[in-house]
Amino acid sequence: MPRSETVETSVAALADSCLGYLAENPEELLAFMQFAGLDPDSLRRSVGSSALQRGLVDYFASNEPILLALCANSGMSPEQFMRVWHRLNPSG
Repeated sequence: MPRSETVETSVAALADSCLGYLAENPEELLAFMQFAGLDPDSLRRSVGSSALQRGLVDYFASNEPILLALCANSGMSPEQFMRVWHRLNPSG
């Protein structure tokens, strides 16, 4: 198993990766902001909050194309991402 698979990914680190991906893809960032009901100011104020972190992880988990793109760009497997999502949502 590659080393990256054995390291436990934190929710904050995963959310940072999600936000970074969105920042590099303005159309996807706009879609997320519309979905979450955020304007640019409220998004800036929310950065680092547990609510935004959970929202980002949930959003990516429910959107397979961007989940796969994030994983391909970051070297993380979709399974590793979903393990973090399952820790946040143990009942599925």
